Amino acid sequence: MKTNKWLLVAVIVLVVAFLGVVAWKQFGEKEKYTAVFLKTGDLYFGKLVRFPYFGLEQPYLIQITKDGQPNIQRFKNVFWGPEDVMKINRDEVVWYTDLSDDSQLAKVFTENPNLAAPQQQVQQPVQQPAPQPTQPAPKQ
Repeated sequence: MKTNKWLLVAVIVLVVAFLGVVAWKQFGEKEKYTAVFLKTGDLYFGKLVRFPYFGLEQPYLIQITKDGQPNIQRFKNVFWGPEDVMKINRDEVVWYTDLSDDSQLAKVFTENPNLAAPQQQVQQPVQQPAPQPTQPAPKQ
């Protein structure tokens, strides 16, 4: 009988702990975007995950174009179609830091998570009037 009471107490404690974790995840700290710099020189952004693996959810990558401009791309949208999760070997991380909520990059990720290009209106070509046949000048 004593064992049943301890078992019941243990189950209740586990259930309360589980509900606490779920509530904290749901209502607690707002998920921030994190920058992760690797030994390879690659810089990735996303929502940091520490358990059950170390990595990024919803990762983005930066590539420098030929003219030196940064190009930010959602990782899942690259041509070879990876999943929307990046598991990272902790030994390869040089540093990582949270982006502030008011940073331009965090705003871009929040407002346009897929980095879809804005819809551009297609302009119709201007219709040029058809050339009018010219009449020869009267002879003098």
